[in-house]
Amino acid sequence: MDLQEFKIKVLPARQKLYRLAVLLLHDKEEAEDVLQDVFLKLWTQKDKLQAYNSIEAFAMSIAKNLCLDKLKSRKRKQMVDVAGMDLRSGDATPYQYSEQTDSMRNVQRLVETLPEQQKLVLHLRDVEGYTFEEIEQITSLTVNNLRVILSRARKSVRDGFLKLENYEVG
Repeated sequence: MDLQEFKIKVLPARQKLYRLAVLLLHDKEEAEDVLQDVFLKLWTQKDKLQAYNSIEAFAMSIAKNLCLDKLKSRKRKQMVDVAGMDLRSGDATPYQYSEQTDSMRNVQRLVETLPEQQKLVLHLRDVEGYTFEEIEQITSLTVNNLRVILSRARKSVRDGFLKLENYEVG
Protein backbone atom coordinates (compact mmCIF):
# COMPACT_ATOMS: atom_id res chain seq x y z
CA MET A 1 0.00 0.00 0.00
CA ASP A 2 1.44 3.35 -1.01
CA LEU A 3 0.80 6.76 0.55
CA GLN A 4 -2.03 7.67 -1.83
CA GLU A 5 -3.89 4.40 -1.21
CA PHE A 6 -3.34 4.83 2.54
CA LYS A 7 -4.89 8.31 2.38
CA ILE A 8 -7.91 6.99 0.50
CA LYS A 9 -8.56 3.91 2.63
CA VAL A 10 -7.47 4.95 6.13
CA LEU A 11 -7.72 8.71 6.59
CA PRO A 12 -11.51 8.96 6.07
CA ALA A 13 -11.94 7.20 9.43
CA ARG A 14 -10.12 10.03 11.22
CA GLN A 15 -13.22 11.73 12.67
CA LYS A 16 -14.75 8.49 13.93
CA LEU A 17 -11.46 7.48 15.54
CA TYR A 18 -11.15 10.89 17.16
CA ARG A 19 -14.72 10.81 18.52
CA LEU A 20 -14.14 7.36 19.99
CA ALA A 21 -10.90 8.49 21.63
CA VAL A 22 -12.56 11.61 23.08
CA LEU A 23 -15.46 9.49 24.33
CA LEU A 24 -13.14 7.12 26.14
CA LEU A 25 -10.44 9.53 27.31
CA HIS A 26 -12.38 12.78 27.79
CA ASP A 27 -9.28 14.71 26.88
CA LYS A 28 -8.91 16.21 23.42
CA GLU A 29 -5.11 16.37 23.51
CA GLU A 30 -4.80 12.73 24.58
CA ALA A 31 -7.34 11.78 21.91
CA GLU A 32 -5.17 13.47 19.29
CA ASP A 33 -2.14 11.61 20.61
CA VAL A 34 -4.02 8.32 20.34
CA LEU A 35 -5.08 9.22 16.82
CA GLN A 36 -1.46 9.79 15.83
CA ASP A 37 -0.47 6.48 17.42
CA VAL A 38 -3.24 4.69 15.51
CA PHE A 39 -2.13 6.13 12.18
CA LEU A 40 1.50 5.32 12.98
CA LYS A 41 0.61 1.70 13.77
CA LEU A 42 -1.48 1.45 10.61
CA TRP A 43 1.31 2.96 8.51
CA THR A 44 3.89 0.54 9.91
CA GLN A 45 1.52 -2.33 9.08
CA LYS A 46 0.41 -0.91 5.72
CA ASP A 47 1.47 -4.02 3.80
CA LYS A 48 -0.68 -6.26 6.03
CA LEU A 49 -3.85 -4.13 5.91
CA GLN A 50 -5.22 -5.90 2.81
CA ALA A 51 -5.86 -8.96 4.98
CA TYR A 52 -8.59 -7.16 6.95
CA ASN A 53 -12.20 -7.02 5.76
CA SER A 54 -12.64 -3.54 7.20
CA ILE A 55 -9.57 -1.39 7.74
CA GLU A 56 -11.78 1.10 9.57
CA ALA A 57 -12.94 -1.54 12.07
CA PHE A 58 -9.32 -2.60 12.58
CA ALA A 59 -8.36 1.04 13.19
CA MET A 60 -11.22 1.45 15.68
CA SER A 61 -10.03 -1.64 17.50
CA ILE A 62 -6.50 -0.24 17.73
CA ALA A 63 -7.88 3.11 18.95
CA LYS A 64 -10.05 1.42 21.56
CA ASN A 65 -7.13 -0.63 22.87
CA LEU A 66 -4.79 2.37 23.01
CA CYS A 67 -7.41 4.38 24.89
CA LEU A 68 -8.02 1.58 27.36
CA ASP A 69 -4.27 1.29 27.91
CA LYS A 70 -4.08 5.03 28.64
CA LEU A 71 -6.99 4.77 31.05
CA LYS A 72 -5.42 1.85 32.87
CA SER A 73 -2.16 3.71 33.22
CA ARG A 74 -3.69 6.82 34.74
CA LYS A 75 -6.56 5.05 36.56
CA ARG A 76 -9.01 7.89 36.49
CA LYS A 77 -12.76 7.93 36.23
CA GLN A 78 -14.12 8.93 32.82
CA MET A 79 -16.54 11.76 32.13
CA VAL A 80 -18.49 12.50 28.95
CA ASP A 81 -17.93 15.98 27.47
CA VAL A 82 -21.15 17.60 26.27
CA ALA A 83 -19.58 21.03 25.75
CA GLY A 84 -18.92 20.38 22.07
CA MET A 85 -22.48 19.35 21.28
CA ASP A 86 -24.67 21.98 19.66
CA LEU A 87 -28.39 21.58 20.20
CA ARG A 88 -29.43 24.96 18.78
CA SER A 89 -31.68 25.23 15.82
CA GLY A 90 -33.26 28.31 14.30
CA ASP A 91 -36.76 27.12 15.19
CA ALA A 92 -36.27 26.53 18.92
CA THR A 93 -37.41 29.07 21.47
CA PRO A 94 -35.13 29.80 24.43
CA TYR A 95 -37.39 27.65 26.58
CA GLN A 96 -37.17 24.73 24.14
CA TYR A 97 -33.41 25.17 23.88
CA SER A 98 -33.13 25.09 27.68
CA GLU A 99 -35.29 21.96 27.84
CA GLN A 100 -33.22 20.24 25.15
CA THR A 101 -29.98 21.18 26.88
CA ASP A 102 -31.20 19.87 30.22
CA SER A 103 -32.43 16.65 28.62
CA MET A 104 -29.12 16.16 26.81
CA ARG A 105 -27.18 16.67 30.05
CA ASN A 106 -29.40 14.15 31.80
CA VAL A 107 -28.85 11.59 29.05
CA GLN A 108 -25.09 12.23 29.12
CA ARG A 109 -25.01 11.73 32.89
CA LEU A 110 -26.92 8.48 32.51
CA VAL A 111 -24.51 7.30 29.81
CA GLU A 112 -21.60 8.14 32.15
CA THR A 113 -23.00 5.73 34.74
CA LEU A 114 -23.13 2.81 32.30
CA PRO A 115 -20.47 0.11 32.56
CA GLU A 116 -17.61 0.72 30.13
CA GLN A 117 -18.63 -2.13 27.83
CA GLN A 118 -22.19 -0.86 27.51
CA LYS A 119 -20.97 2.70 26.99
CA LEU A 120 -18.59 1.58 24.22
CA VAL A 121 -21.17 -0.54 22.38
CA LEU A 122 -23.82 2.19 22.67
CA HIS A 123 -21.40 4.76 21.25
CA LEU A 124 -20.21 2.57 18.38
CA ARG A 125 -23.74 1.59 17.34
CA ASP A 126 -25.85 4.70 17.99
CA VAL A 127 -23.33 7.50 17.57
CA GLU A 128 -20.88 6.14 15.02
CA GLY A 129 -23.42 3.97 13.19
CA TYR A 130 -21.33 0.82 12.94
CA THR A 131 -22.96 -2.49 12.05
CA PHE A 132 -22.98 -5.30 14.57
CA GLU A 133 -20.42 -7.15 12.47
CA GLU A 134 -18.04 -4.18 12.56
CA ILE A 135 -18.52 -3.79 16.31
CA GLU A 136 -17.85 -7.50 16.64
CA GLN A 137 -14.47 -6.98 14.96
CA ILE A 138 -13.69 -3.98 17.17
CA THR A 139 -14.71 -5.49 20.51
CA SER A 140 -14.21 -9.24 19.92
CA LEU A 141 -17.72 -9.88 21.28
CA THR A 142 -20.30 -12.00 19.47
CA VAL A 143 -23.21 -10.34 17.69
CA ASN A 144 -25.68 -11.87 20.15
CA ASN A 145 -23.69 -10.50 23.10
CA LEU A 146 -23.57 -7.09 21.43
CA ARG A 147 -27.34 -7.07 20.96
CA VAL A 148 -27.89 -7.91 24.63
CA ILE A 149 -25.37 -5.31 25.82
CA LEU A 150 -26.89 -2.63 23.58
CA SER A 151 -30.41 -3.47 24.67
CA ARG A 152 -29.45 -3.27 28.35
CA ALA A 153 -27.61 0.02 27.83
CA ARG A 154 -30.55 1.60 26.02
CA LYS A 155 -33.03 0.31 28.63
CA SER A 156 -30.89 1.64 31.46
CA VAL A 157 -30.62 5.09 29.87
CA ARG A 158 -34.33 5.15 28.97
CA ASP A 159 -35.47 4.07 32.46
CA GLY A 160 -33.14 6.53 34.16
CA PHE A 161 -34.28 9.35 31.88
CA LEU A 162 -37.94 8.64 32.54
CA LYS A 163 -37.31 8.67 36.29
CA LEU A 164 -35.39 11.95 36.07
CA GLU A 165 -38.06 13.62 33.98
CA ASN A 166 -40.87 12.35 36.25
CA TYR A 167 -42.59 10.61 33.39
CA GLU A 168 -42.66 7.31 35.18
CA VAL A 169 -45.39 6.78 37.73
CA GLY A 170 -44.30 5.36 41.05
